[in-house]
Amino acid sequence: MLLLSLLFITAPASAFPGQSTSPQFLPAEQAFAFDFQQKDHQLVLSWKIQPGYYLYQKQFKITAEHADIAPISWPDGTAHYDEYFGATSVYFDSLNVPVTLLSAPHNSLIQVTYQGCAEAGYCYPPETKVVPLEAVSAKLHEEIITPNISPALDPLAITLPASDDDDIDQPFSPLWALLFGIGVAFTPCVLPMYPLISSLILGQNRPKQLKRIFWLAFCYIQGMAITYTLLGIIVAAAGMQFQAALQHPIVLISLSGLFILLALSMFGLFNLQLPSSLQTRLTHWSNQQTHGSGSGVFIMGALAGLICSPCTTAPLSAILLYIAQSNNIVTGGLTLYLYALGMGLPLIAVALFGHKLLPRSGPWMQYVKEAFGFLILILPVFLLERIFGDLWGERLSSLLAMAFFAWALALSLRRQSGWARCGQVMFAILMVLAAAPLQRMIWDDSQQQNQDYLQNLHFKQVNTWQEIRTTVKSNKDQLIMLDLYAEWCIACKEFEKYTFSDPSLHSALSDMLLLQANVTDNDLEQQALLQKLNVYGLPTILFYYRGTEVPNSRVYGFMDAKKFNQHLELIHQKIRAEE
Repeated sequence: MLLLSLLFITAPASAFPGQSTSPQFLPAEQAFAFDFQQKDHQLVLSWKIQPGYYLYQKQFKITAEHADIAPISWPDGTAHYDEYFGATSVYFDSLNVPVTLLSAPHNSLIQVTYQGCAEAGYCYPPETKVVPLEAVSAKLHEEIITPNISPALDPLAITLPASDDDDIDQPFSPLWALLFGIGVAFTPCVLPMYPLISSLILGQNRPKQLKRIFWLAFCYIQGMAITYTLLGIIVAAAGMQFQAALQHPIVLISLSGLFILLALSMFGLFNLQLPSSLQTRLTHWSNQQTHGSGSGVFIMGALAGLICSPCTTAPLSAILLYIAQSNNIVTGGLTLYLYALGMGLPLIAVALFGHKLLPRSGPWMQYVKEAFGFLILILPVFLLERIFGDLWGERLSSLLAMAFFAWALALSLRRQSGWARCGQVMFAILMVLAAAPLQRMIWDDSQQQNQDYLQNLHFKQVNTWQEIRTTVKSNKDQLIMLDLYAEWCIACKEFEKYTFSDPSLHSALSDMLLLQANVTDNDLEQQALLQKLNVYGLPTILFYYRGTEVPNSRVYGFMDAKKFNQHLELIHQKIRAEE
């Protein structure tokens, strides 16, 4: 640990304001050696990137002054993940970017801005290079053949924010509706009805040809599917009219409450269905249709689609509420069509081969119904996540998964066979794994306390070398820490989250005067400050005592709390030795 700490403080001592440092990190000009070459209308920008360094693809910016360039095709980079930048793409080793000049009169130029980091956790300020152009005549756009353009990097491209409606399609797609319908068919209110429905649509004189039987069953299903499809289209169209209102937090919370009530009905707390008088009337109209004829069976199916049993009301209502959020008429109609088709597939099997194919009735059908209650509860989790954020979405998902696996474990405990025991072990393991986000929640609460402390940790903001010098000179008897910070510096953010917020450092940091210079903009004044302090990149932390910088005390790159604490102890030892 001590050896690693000393690697970060190898600079020789010198007087304030800065040390003549020679850190182990290369200057930006050496880490990312830039060059260019122009041949007529073709300009090639090139970088030689040293091992252990990389350039961010999304940080490139190329602008032309008094020149016209074609959209730029960027080479594919290497996938990279930063905790703060997220998933991004970077370039290692070398990079060549071709630029096609449409026109470039005299005195025209191109400005190239880029930014990179060292893998060891050291980031450089954005660099801007000016490329003077040789004059070339205007070139017709039709003559230029450009490869595929990366919209994220095309300077002429306009990036629109992603719509929330794109996210709503994720938890429930039309394909899932098909599986949903098949599952509902095996609930206790639906499966026992299939032999009766089969006899009704086939009539007293059962056709002998399988083709005819299939046709009648298919007509019945299509009638039911048409009813559901129209419901889906109407609800989706109505949702489009009130799409803005449907995104309001109060509406989303109300819809989530409805989903929870629908799920509770699947658990048997109460029954949802049409009034008995209306169901009786619809059933009477259905019985008046001609059995065994395609048109009559089709009408029977259409009317049957309106007769919702306690087992189908909650899933259908959940899908309709979900479709109202989708803002897509086609998706709404297709979802309900596939849902009805899924419900009808077992009916076709019963009509063709008889009810002997059906599994025996039993408690398992009630378990299927309860399982659908858990599926319905997925939807309010997604809606509430849009209000309270990803963190609470993860926590609610964890609670729901734990409840489901606990329910499955309780069911498996009713049997003592070998397979049941395997299931018990599996569900117990899954329940523990599902609890992981809640365990992280406890950890996050602890981390939040540290972040609260960090917010109370007062850093005095300084902007210029003159401010730093004045502050240092006027606080000679106090140890001063100067933190150079920027938003584009990943390791700077890690210092705040993991190091400065650590409880083990609270006492040490409280005894120091904390200064922070934010150089995010990298303007001329901030560049002058970095140059005056002889700083190549960030994070860099400097320490001052009695008006001068503490010799060999600079920190380059990220340090965790333990190493940083050791580093502070070395500084205190040096100060005590000099006194």
